[in-house]
Amino acid sequence: MFINYFKTAWRNLKNNKLYSFVNIIGLTIGIACCILIGLYVGHEWSYDRFHSNAGRIVRITMEYSNGGTVGKYAQTGTKVGPQLKRTFPSVDAFVRTFKYPRVINYRNKVFNEKNFLYADSDFFRVFSFRLVKGNPASVLNAPHKLVITESMANKYFGKEDPVGKTLIIANSDNYIVTGIVQDAPTNSQMNFDFLGSFTSLDDSKTEDWWTANDITYLLLNRADQTPQLQQQVASYMKNPNVRKEARLEGSDYLTYHLEPLKEVHLYSTLDGFEPNGNITYIYIMGAIAVLILVIACANYTNLATAQSAGRSGEIGIRKVLGAGRTQLFTQHMGESGLLSFIAMLLAIGLSIILLPVFNQLSGKSFTSDLFFQPVSLISLLLLGLITSHLAGFYPAFVLSNANLAGILKSGFSFTSSGGGLRKSLIILQFVISVFLIISTIIIMQQLSYIQHKKLGFDRDHIVVLPVDYQMHRNYDAIKKAISLNPHIISVAGANQNPTFVHWGDGIQVDNGKEKKSLPVNCIPADMDFVRTMGMQLIAGTDFSMADMKGMDTSDNNKNYRYTYILNESAVRAIGWNPQEAIGKTIQKDLPGNVKAVVKDFHFSSLHQPISPLIIFLDTQYTSQLFVKISSEDIAGTLNYLQTVWKERVPYRPFEYHFLDEDYNALYKVEMRTSKLFGYFSTAAILLACLGLFALAAFTTVQRTKEIGIRKVLGASILNIAGLLSYDFLKLVLIAEILAFPLAWWGMHRWLQDFAYRININAWVFVSAGLLAIVIAMITISFQAIKAALSNPVESLRST
Repeated sequence: MFINYFKTAWRNLKNNKLYSFVNIIGLTIGIACCILIGLYVGHEWSYDRFHSNAGRIVRITMEYSNGGTVGKYAQTGTKVGPQLKRTFPSVDAFVRTFKYPRVINYRNKVFNEKNFLYADSDFFRVFSFRLVKGNPASVLNAPHKLVITESMANKYFGKEDPVGKTLIIANSDNYIVTGIVQDAPTNSQMNFDFLGSFTSLDDSKTEDWWTANDITYLLLNRADQTPQLQQQVASYMKNPNVRKEARLEGSDYLTYHLEPLKEVHLYSTLDGFEPNGNITYIYIMGAIAVLILVIACANYTNLATAQSAGRSGEIGIRKVLGAGRTQLFTQHMGESGLLSFIAMLLAIGLSIILLPVFNQLSGKSFTSDLFFQPVSLISLLLLGLITSHLAGFYPAFVLSNANLAGILKSGFSFTSSGGGLRKSLIILQFVISVFLIISTIIIMQQLSYIQHKKLGFDRDHIVVLPVDYQMHRNYDAIKKAISLNPHIISVAGANQNPTFVHWGDGIQVDNGKEKKSLPVNCIPADMDFVRTMGMQLIAGTDFSMADMKGMDTSDNNKNYRYTYILNESAVRAIGWNPQEAIGKTIQKDLPGNVKAVVKDFHFSSLHQPISPLIIFLDTQYTSQLFVKISSEDIAGTLNYLQTVWKERVPYRPFEYHFLDEDYNALYKVEMRTSKLFGYFSTAAILLACLGLFALAAFTTVQRTKEIGIRKVLGASILNIAGLLSYDFLKLVLIAEILAFPLAWWGMHRWLQDFAYRININAWVFVSAGLLAIVIAMITISFQAIKAALSNPVESLRST
């Protein structure tokens, strides 16, 4: 019986090549899109879940209020982990981590390593990174101990055993390699190549609430203790003794939040070691996968029910010969299963072919091996079964329940078999397509707005170079040597990158009415910083040599004076206007005068509003050089910088990047998601058009006699084409009416995540609507014109 069903299904596929092609291609594209999106969503969802203690690990984040302004950071002070461990029995262990690029030297090999992480000694007890060599309890239990990954072991030592060897860090400290760890998996927020003992840092020698440089984790005794501990921490930080120790006054506060490790990557708004993902984008991508599969299955349902007219004889004979509903239902579900099986095999092959392109778009590194793992195979099997049943259930139900007498008398009518369903499915397909077109346009508009928005400083043609403490000895000489090239416009140094300023601090000021404490972001910089960045001063004058001379460090800093430049937001928060602020005194660690007010510029993501910021003159914290170069002979200028670097900084390799790369990195998630959204939206529209094309072809065949009669009675080609197009275009218009409010609501919600965003314009909806109509017209017109040009004599003779 099953062999007979298979033969019938195969014969039906061969006899209806166009519809079989459309169905197989449609299901193939739909399933392939689902597979690729599934890989992406699954990888994002799996972040940090590989740790055996993942359910018991929480990340501590910091929140404080100073003068009414609230600050939230993923980084904490050195005291938080140890103090919570001492205070609360539910805390089993803590790990403080600090990521800091280091220059590493071994046998005249010198590398600038960006993935150097410091961590407490319980690191391998809390996290499940697999230690290949070394004792987990002792590899980080003393200063200057170092664990390296297998990749770094091969890079530095080749076939030698690294354990016991010495690496020179920052050209001064000797670290002993005590262990080798497997490379961190790609679904880990913590990506490191080197793991140094936290006690190697000077900060480890003291405990402080406010030195917010570390990302701190707690290991709890049980996973269900998180809510209770959160309440306990909040109460503890309100304790008068704790407030006094943290130097809190009045309504100011300091508290900490516990984020479950498994939720940090997708749910937290505070970036840690890398930019977080976004659960909203995961839902969007998952919804696109479902919608694409629905479109592909809708195509099959539409075409299968449309073809029912041609199968009335087969169904009637089977019923006369005694076939019951169950047998007919099984037969037609088998045909759906065969199509889905063929499509599934093709989809897997297509996914493997597209994997390199998909990796480039998504920033992932998937391999074809993933498809053949047990979990993947089970998932693919379930996807195939779902697709088969979703696509084939309704046609199988309709055909198996057809009335025998009706079939033998008048056949299986096209118009009576699910006409309403077919129209509904076409409307659904174009609702999805128009929704995706509008969403894609608005997303691209917002990202274009981000890329072209004036930030308040110049990010183009600025080369960023690293600065370490050893370079501070010859800082002015290095700057002067770099500046000698005629294609170099200016050079400046600062501690913070202006695209993302994370230094948080506080100032005290008397505005003439009251004394205020104000949390601010800070940029310690040299006197050329404002000019090099192209920032606009709206009051006062830039830093000068006189200000540098005022930084007198003699007599125990007794006469030391800071010089400040405030942004507009800081001036407003204090209660001054820009002109009024000039010459006023504010105090950070030491008092200083306000030299100028700079026009507000964006120093963080456009997701966040501009907040108070100060730039103060201080070169001892400089960690980056910003070299503004001419657009002419960029390659030659970079070669010149490399030559100067080798002469002046011979102990570390020359590495550089451009400032606009740092800015673009802030929106890496949005950029990648938008590209994926655009490509998958195109696939959805293509599938909708493919189904519409095949259905238009079938409709034309069904109306062949009607077309012939109309042509004999004098209908023009335009009349015939319009007649065939009208019914479909009417459905497209209905779909647009339904899609417009849904798209507006969805995109309005998405844009709320940005403090600075575009307005949704009506022309977007008009353009998307016209585009959908044009696409539908092009899809239908081929069949409509072909039917209109046909010979009416042949049409009437063949019916």
